[in-house]
Amino acid sequence: MTLPALSSSGVKFRRVLAHFPQELSLAFAYGSGVFRQAGASAGHGENNMLDFVFAVDDSVTWHMMNLLKNRSHYSFLKVFGPKQISSIQNYGAGIYYNTLVPCNGRMIKYGVISTDTLIDDLLHWKTLYVAGRLQKPVKILTQNENSKLQAALVSNLKSAVTAAFLMLPESFSEEDLYMQIAGLSYSGDFRMVIGEDRSKVQNIVKPNVPHFQKLYSNILQDCPQVVYKHHLGRLEASIDKSPEGQFTQLMALPRTLQQKITSLVDPPGKNRDVEEILLQVAHDPDCGFVVHQG
Repeated sequence: MTLPALSSSGVKFRRVLAHFPQELSLAFAYGSGVFRQAGASAGHGENNMLDFVFAVDDSVTWHMMNLLKNRSHYSFLKVFGPKQISSIQNYGAGIYYNTLVPCNGRMIKYGVISTDTLIDDLLHWKTLYVAGRLQKPVKILTQNENSKLQAALVSNLKSAVTAAFLMLPESFSEEDLYMQIAGLSYSGDFRMVIGEDRSKVQNIVKPNVPHFQKLYSNILQDCPQVVYKHHLGRLEASIDKSPEGQFTQLMALPRTLQQKITSLVDPPGKNRDVEEILLQVAHDPDCGFVVHQG
């Protein structure tokens, strides 16, 4: 899941990591400070804020240790202590960010999420906030031997491919697939509606196709609907768009997305079975659009 980013090795990222308590189940860097984006100048990524996510097994203990090491990183909430910070972390997407933090001559921001909350998002797309970041190339800095977390990371990638297949036409290019996957977490992002660069997804994918290939090649090679010609750098896909094929894919989607699709299709009060509704969606010519709306 890791590739060299920009022109640097991971040394500068690990130097940042050394400033923090080391009890991490997963730490990764992401964003334009790590991976080049189209339209950015050569030195642009070297000046961007560095973005990190730290997954921790025990949020209260981690924040307690971090307050001892890095009290200045926190807002006024530091006066309330680690329990209150952890309690606030549980709201929204389940992640607490410290931002505009000077570190090793760079500006950084870092989010702290509990390992259990992360696993829940990866498996079920409860908010798709961190799971969506992990559907795109990131730089993994450290990862422990948590087998549940490892399985959830792979499950998230498989779910992204399944959702993309439902929204794509019967045949498509490899870049089309990565564009669809990269766009998943932006579909419900209000920033993309009210003015943030709408070509953002294209800018992420085009310069980073090799990173996407590294991330998804094993999953695509195991997918019976795809002929993956890795040595040629392309795939040939023929997706089963029959109702039966689409129903199988719909049933494989994360639980939260299934529920969202169900609530779009099923009027309140009917309370039909999720499986029954997904079967109806599978027969709908606009199945892909319904998935996109969800």
